[in-house]
Amino acid sequence: MKDFNKYFDSTLLKPEATPAQITALCEEAAAYDFAAVCVNPCYVGLAASLLKDSAVRVATVIGFPLGAAAPRVKAFETKAAIEDGADEIDMVMNIGMLKSGNYDYVRGDIAAVTGATLDAAGDGTRVPPVKVILETCLLNADEIQRACRLAEEAGAAFVKTSTGFSSGGATVEAVTLMKATVGERMGIKAAGGIRDLATAEAMIAAGADRLGCSACKAIMKEKAQDN
Repeated sequence: MKDFNKYFDSTLLKPEATPAQITALCEEAAAYDFAAVCVNPCYVGLAASLLKDSAVRVATVIGFPLGAAAPRVKAFETKAAIEDGADEIDMVMNIGMLKSGNYDYVRGDIAAVTGATLDAAGDGTRVPPVKVILETCLLNADEIQRACRLAEEAGAAFVKTSTGFSSGGATVEAVTLMKATVGERMGIKAAGGIRDLATAEAMIAAGADRLGCSACKAIMKEKAQDN
């Protein structure tokens, strides 16, 4: 198992987040050597400049939080984020299209983003992995499995439970189902409602490779006290 700190994508996506708060987030992430920070697109450049001498990656969100932007808009947003310094892309899939059974649209929507990462890389030296946010609280089990398969077919590297902005966040049941569907072929990111050590460890035990949360420092302190 990797070091516990490397499970965390320390996240600040609130609309009222300020540059000073993003700076504090990045300084904390560098101090704890988290896997990544996850910030809104307008702060990618700032985060990239602050973390350039660290191993912490910069993730950003695309089509956030509804997933209802047109695929070409998501592709443009992805290219702009990579130009600004994003190392990872967390996109929200089109939930309504999935629920209506328009699977070709969903696959194409995701492929527009994965394709944009290839285009933006140019010489192929840096291709940011794409995490597809399913918003599992709005889906039944069959829809979660279908979404995982479509994300895999479209070239995504991860499937992710939640935006944290809908009616529910990550659950052990959803992570377990996602893991059973994608196996070792894709990563799984659990996000939304992970605020304590017990929840974090339960998500990892269920199969999560990354944890998106805003309480990373508190969880790390709880872990230190637990040891």
